[in-house]
Amino acid sequence: MPIFEAIKLALAQIRVQKLKSFFTLIGVAIGVMFLIAIVSIVQGVGRYVEDDLVGKLITKNSFDLRQHPSIQIGDMDESERRAWRGRPRLTEDDIPPVVAALPPSARWSISAQGNLTLESRYAKPRSVEISCVDGYWFDIRNMGVTEGRLPTVQEYDLGTPVVVIGEETRKHFFPTVNAIGRELRIGRVPYTVIGIAEKQGSAFGVSLDKFAIVPYRTPAHRLVNRYKVLDGMTIQSSTMEEMVSTMEVVRQVMRTQHRLRPGVPDDFSMQTQDSALAFWKKLQGYLVLAGIVLPAIGLVVGSIVIMNIMLVAVAERTHEIGIRKALGAKRSDILSQFLAESTTLAVIGASVGIAAGFGLAELIAAVSPLPAAVALWSVVVGVLVGATVGIVSGVYPATRAARLDPIAALRHET
Repeated sequence: MPIFEAIKLALAQIRVQKLKSFFTLIGVAIGVMFLIAIVSIVQGVGRYVEDDLVGKLITKNSFDLRQHPSIQIGDMDESERRAWRGRPRLTEDDIPPVVAALPPSARWSISAQGNLTLESRYAKPRSVEISCVDGYWFDIRNMGVTEGRLPTVQEYDLGTPVVVIGEETRKHFFPTVNAIGRELRIGRVPYTVIGIAEKQGSAFGVSLDKFAIVPYRTPAHRLVNRYKVLDGMTIQSSTMEEMVSTMEVVRQVMRTQHRLRPGVPDDFSMQTQDSALAFWKKLQGYLVLAGIVLPAIGLVVGSIVIMNIMLVAVAERTHEIGIRKALGAKRSDILSQFLAESTTLAVIGASVGIAAGFGLAELIAAVSPLPAAVALWSVVVGVLVGATVGIVSGVYPATRAARLDPIAALRHET
């Protein structure tokens, strides 16, 4: 029997036996639904961590030079933490030799961060994260402004008290007036607001727009860190290959600065996007595997249901099978009909499960901070899983139907 004819007969049987068909496909639909939902959530979180969270902190073809990694994903033992705390801090004296060794195409920036209390005449004081920056900080982070402007080279060099603020900071300190040109006190020193930064979004429900950015040489840097101490330096290259070679150059310069003998481990950290995401990518693989294995339990139950209902269908249609065999139907025809029926049921159930899975993932994303992203490969897996379940669970009933003796089958209802 041609495969399309078998599928046509299977669809006709599904229309006739609606209730049985519903119970047949519901198990597969539930299993595939959770597979799609879990994979979509894991993919969404993974894409967010890689592109939006880590991608904003460590941009493309760049690396952070710090006392210890700024992004720490995964478990660390206490001895490693103690070793990190014992490392020397990055200082202003480390910057000139590093900058001098960089290739002409490289861009760099330095930063010192801390929480300070900000005040304005239009709102109550509030603690806000302050970043004291220099160099190409805004360019490396691809951060512009929606209003106003960025600091000029002269303002960086002179330490002019100007500030660029995030959207959440603007809403709090200047709720009813235009913030540009107004005064914002940082550590009781008046700063002029010159720009409103582009929205940075949120991380798992926490706003990333509650910040203020000032030139490094303003008085604020002495409030967030000790004298000459920096939190980090970011270096960006034009290509990945150049970044790798630049990292080695910077490593040698820093080892010389810190007077480290050959064989002594580095007492500083250079972190790229890949190194920051190494643990997460490993964890993501386990989560995707769990998202496939756990719904498989539901699919096993679904396959058992399909097999039992198909056995009932064989018993109910024994007389029909006898008539078909008497009219010349081969075993392969009977076998293909019942296999097509069970497979079609499972694929329809998988399709329903795929749609429900995407709906569930979007619902979870709407009511929680967990993002969702459609993984096209999971759709293919869902359909293949449905087809496989249908074939595997339909083999025994189909074989049993194909082996029926036509004379015994014709006598079954009489």
